Amino acid sequence: MSNRQSVVKRKTRETNINLELNLDGSGQWQINTGLGMLDHLLAQLAQHGVFDIKISAAGNDQHHLVEDVAICLGKAFGQALGEKRGIIRMADAAVPMDDALAMVAVDISGRGYTVLELPFSGKDVAGLPSDLIRHFLESFAIEGRLNLHAKIAYGTNDHHKVEALFKALGRALGAATRIDERISGELPSTKELL
Repeated sequence: MSNRQSVVKRKTRETNINLELNLDGSGQWQINTGLGMLDHLLAQLAQHGVFDIKISAAGNDQHHLVEDVAICLGKAFGQALGEKRGIIRMADAAVPMDDALAMVAVDISGRGYTVLELPFSGKDVAGLPSDLIRHFLESFAIEGRLNLHAKIAYGTNDHHKVEALFKALGRALGAATRIDERISGELPSTKELL
């Protein structure tokens, strides 16, 4: 349990990504994807999940860049969690941001699945296509092998909606990945398998 860190590298014809994750960090981040809004959202994830995240990413297409960063981040969570012994496993968070409220529930179950209610007003949030936010979350959940349910309950400003969403995701993941001393290294499952 003492080294819950991972390094993931992914190089394709379309992207080149280097990612480092420390689940037991202090909320520090160094993120440069070339997409300012994606960097901002990933910083929220690090800050509010209290993870240390370093990401250097380059690519010639927004869609593949966002997708591949999500794939790498999901893999990084899976690797850093290892056998998942002693983790809380399930958690949820509701986060307001001015006019918006977002709710996220996660289960680090070993099964990638998403249920997303993301009613954005426009097709773009500060230069990031809003459909890529959905795609990021789906790709992350599949690669991280976790259930991810996310809902933007309401709001008028799309920036506030998505920022509240990633803060809630960070809080839920931060809680779910924490070690529960009461189960002293056991798997949080009646099946004894995750």
